Amino acid sequence: MSEDTSEGHEDDLKGKAKKIAGDASEKASELVDDVKDSASEFSDSAKEAASNVKEEWNKVTHSKENKKLIAGLLAIFLGSLGVHKFVLGYQTEGIILLSITILGSLLVCFFGLGLLLTIPVWIFTVIEGIIYLTKSDEEFYETYQANKKPWL
Repeated sequence: MSEDTSEGHEDDLKGKAKKIAGDASEKASELVDDVKDSASEFSDSAKEAASNVKEEWNKVTHSKENKKLIAGLLAIFLGSLGVHKFVLGYQTEGIILLSITILGSLLVCFFGLGLLLTIPVWIFTVIEGIIYLTKSDEEFYETYQANKKPWL
């Protein structure tokens, strides 16, 4: 009888072990599903965040308004030095304006004739700055940044 009791107890333990193993397997399966769902949500969230960062980066680096505003104000205040041309990527035109200003300044010091060079350049760049600022963002971008129109 003790063998039967012991055998019955052993069968009972095996049944409990199988039940515990089945429950553990079910819980593990649920946990795996939860982890997969969480990983999928995290992946979607990361993709969305990366997309937002990329979009914001593109806005900053390709901002039409920023270059328009900067170029316009620089043309008005430092136009004769050609700084606005350098900002827009027109190195040759910037060097031309800077050279005329330097030559005009030297001529003012020596002959007084330099004003004939510096005043028209200053007037031209102020007008250019006003034109920049009065254009719409899209029109400015298309004209001066995309199509690279160097003067007015």
